[in-house]
Amino acid sequence: MAISERARKASPSPTLAITAKATQMKAEGIDVIGFGAGEPDFDTPQNIKDGAIQALQAGDTKYIPISGKALKEAICEKLRRDNGLEYAPNQIILCIGAKQAIYNAVLALINPGDEVIIPVPYWVTTPEQVMLADGVPVFVRTDETTGFRMTPDMLRQAITPRTKMLILNSPCNPTGAVYSRAELEGIAGIAAERGFYVISDEIYEKMVYEGNEHVSMASFNPDIKRLTVTINGLSKTYSMTGWRIGYAAAEQEIVSAMSRILDHTTSNPTSFALAGALEALRGPQDSARKMIAEFNERRKVIVSMLNAIPGMVCPDPGGAFYVFPNISAWFGKSYDGKFISGSDDFAQFLLADARVAVIPGSGFGADQNMRLSYATSMENIKKGVQRIREAVSRLS
Repeated sequence: MAISERARKASPSPTLAITAKATQMKAEGIDVIGFGAGEPDFDTPQNIKDGAIQALQAGDTKYIPISGKALKEAICEKLRRDNGLEYAPNQIILCIGAKQAIYNAVLALINPGDEVIIPVPYWVTTPEQVMLADGVPVFVRTDETTGFRMTPDMLRQAITPRTKMLILNSPCNPTGAVYSRAELEGIAGIAAERGFYVISDEIYEKMVYEGNEHVSMASFNPDIKRLTVTINGLSKTYSMTGWRIGYAAAEQEIVSAMSRILDHTTSNPTSFALAGALEALRGPQDSARKMIAEFNERRKVIVSMLNAIPGMVCPDPGGAFYVFPNISAWFGKSYDGKFISGSDDFAQFLLADARVAVIPGSGFGADQNMRLSYATSMENIKKGVQRIREAVSRLS
């Protein structure tokens, strides 16, 4: 069949693939503990669901203007209150999830052949979106020695005359790394000096732990604000992943370009979901705080247990709800006559031998690591890590 080159070069998401396989095994009655999910395991708070239910009962089920004025005003309030950012409603765009917001920003700003700097490890979708827009990903490799953070010097070395954009995610999926204020300010200074755009993915902003602080890239000065597209959404903080409400804040010219793309792709987000999102931003925040506090407790347990496994090295993440341990100590080992040569083999081994689902680091550009989400119960964390410990002890 004459499938387009654009579609041919897009890779399936490894996070969705491993989760689907684990789900299938569970449906077959196999006791699988999954560390793959990139979503909170808590229900959406009741007041948010009530907001959407009221909108449904009021007949809010039709097409709506893409503008979503009331929610945009609430987002402006949130950005001012939480991030020190001043935006007008016409500088906000609502999208079907933060993923679409990032892609629309890439489409609006990237021409074929433009280079986009992406720190490694990266969210699996980031380079794929750049390539779908005919841009060229330029990878800057980080690891445990840099705290999985790109330094300003590393950024400078990656810049070429074709550099058009940097995509930065802090707190980071998959590593949980949180960039400090000084690091971000240094990066912002370089972007402003060289005049390239920054897409700042801040979807995990509320999930920061002990001694870490979330800082918005656009907050430093007017020069970097003019070049920054701030991405956020409701999915993580309010456990609203299925609601698909994300947004971007940027210069009005950029937002207008993104809106023109949205006009001819998905149009407006779901009407009654906007009512729930409005309640999330303006209603009580107790549920979100309790969820994040629970994540913090789980973080401490999973990091401690993983580091207690001989050969395992697991950095303590500053944010999000992921750990990203180094598993290279088991490369070259074997089980059932099969050699482990990388993270894909290791993940397959854990699923087959330990009935534990993890995400191989290869999909994030870091084959020596694996990602575990601690968006699961404390019981599952303890049981799952114990299974991993027992499984790797059987490798030879």
